[in-house]
Amino acid sequence: MTETRPSARADALAGVRAILPVAIAAVPIAALFGALAVAKGLSVLETTLMSLIVFAGGAQFAAVEIWSWPVPVFALVASTLLINSRHVLMGISLAPKLRGFSRRQILGGFYFLTDESWSLAEARALHHPVTPAFWFAVSTVLPFAWVSATFLGAIAGTLLGDPARFGADFAFTALFVGLIAGFWKVRNRDILLARKLPAAGRSLIPILASGIVAAIVYVLAGPPWHVLAGALAGIVGAYIAAPALPKDAAS
Repeated sequence: MTETRPSARADALAGVRAILPVAIAAVPIAALFGALAVAKGLSVLETTLMSLIVFAGGAQFAAVEIWSWPVPVFALVASTLLINSRHVLMGISLAPKLRGFSRRQILGGFYFLTDESWSLAEARALHHPVTPAFWFAVSTVLPFAWVSATFLGAIAGTLLGDPARFGADFAFTALFVGLIAGFWKVRNRDILLARKLPAAGRSLIPILASGIVAAIVYVLAGPPWHVLAGALAGIVGAYIAAPALPKDAAS
């Protein structure tokens, strides 16, 4: 009995259903970003274009955090590259699942690559093929919500004034606290010894390294260098804490 493949429309609807909760959750975060960016001196147009062109929540919050005058171009570019370097690994992981894609579809689709679209596509690949219809539904709904909410937040920011009065400037810190909490998930099958440390301990090393180094550099050199130093320290800590390959696997 031949298995019937889902239609492109069914794949697209599946993608929309998968990403919709994430898009809804992103709306208040994007709105806060818009308000914070306007408070830092960016115009509504500049803030909206940043979300459209950069489209990277963590990097955008980091850029707003270290934004000053004169603009620290090197620090902005370097911190963005460091924060988003994980996209290289995500692309390598996802590429084999996109065998039915044309080169244009891959290049165009990966422009919208996010942590959420990557994880949803990986989950989809476990049971169904990742088709262009599914991928572009997943990868375009979130940008639409993010850019739209950024625009509305930027307009609200011009009306409300400095969001620090309402404690909204804590959004940047809260965002990364949430990311760190997400790293602190340990599955039973991941409790493997590496240098006498379980998986939870391995996760703690890059977190502590990044936080401690960033705090020291912030006191000694001030912003924006603490962002760069913390990112580099986290990368080094992750390398040190990485589990060693078994000898039989290495051979």
